[in-house]
Amino acid sequence: MPMLDMPLSQLKTCTGVNPCPQDIDAFWDDRIRQMESLGTDFELIPSSFQSPGAECFHLYFTGMGGARIHAKLARPANAGAPAPAVCIFHGYTGASPEFSSMLSYVQAGFVAAALDCRGQGGLSEDVGGVRGNTHHGHIIRGLAEGDPAKLLFTSIFLDAAQLARIVMAMPEVDEARVGATGASQGGALTLACAALTPTLNRAAPVYPFLCDYKRVWEMDLALDAYAELRNYFRLYDPLHEREDEIFTLLGYIDNQHIAHRIRAKLLMFTGLMDNICPPSTQFAAYNRMTCDKQMVIYPDFAHENLPGSGDRIMQFMLEMLR
Repeated sequence: MPMLDMPLSQLKTCTGVNPCPQDIDAFWDDRIRQMESLGTDFELIPSSFQSPGAECFHLYFTGMGGARIHAKLARPANAGAPAPAVCIFHGYTGASPEFSSMLSYVQAGFVAAALDCRGQGGLSEDVGGVRGNTHHGHIIRGLAEGDPAKLLFTSIFLDAAQLARIVMAMPEVDEARVGATGASQGGALTLACAALTPTLNRAAPVYPFLCDYKRVWEMDLALDAYAELRNYFRLYDPLHEREDEIFTLLGYIDNQHIAHRIRAKLLMFTGLMDNICPPSTQFAAYNRMTCDKQMVIYPDFAHENLPGSGDRIMQFMLEMLR
């Protein structure tokens, strides 16, 4: 079998190489308290797109730093008892999916909410306020500050968790039956949402991004979605004198280091030929989880559509209807 990364037997035991900050849990506990102090207030604006049997809205809430964060919300019309819900997260630099793609969940009786990541392709606000690169590169955004609280993905992780809490607080939602899913960056935010929202019922990440940055570097795959790592060193640390410091700072937004916090039932999908988010980086997060978990492995597939994954995710979420 062709091999891009470690043999599968090694992948099943690897735990990553990126340094873990000593105060990782205290850091995120403090960030969660700050996020929860913002409350669960939100604004709903009816969308121009509507469909029989569904109600579609633009949802806005105030996120960390005072940013106005946008998500799409679709729910069954005239719903009775509180329903299950799913939070949907999109790929890097993109935007929330179209309302029409959310209707399969609505038809099944779910409330569906899809986040727009701040500073990317949707309607969420990026309040900025950091030195350094802003033209491209959200992994390294804020890295020059030396403060993990100022990393852009710290705020984006919290936006994902805050959306889940807002959805859980809706009267039409059963807070005990809420899941999350997404691919690539969406998979990373699914992991982060589950790690920072211990009451999330289930999570279905697909080849998650934002795991084990140093491993990506060592594999010489700081390209495409991870190209900004190479750019940062070339621009700000060409002699790699601060390499350990930089990777340790990135450790705060490395999903492998918060994966132990996940309590949701988890179904994960990985392609062993993925040269965008290498398999070993994904296994580094998966192997640190102690929750009820399962990984579906596609030996010949890369960072692409994984046949049957959408149906399996839907069935996995539909279990919450029972």
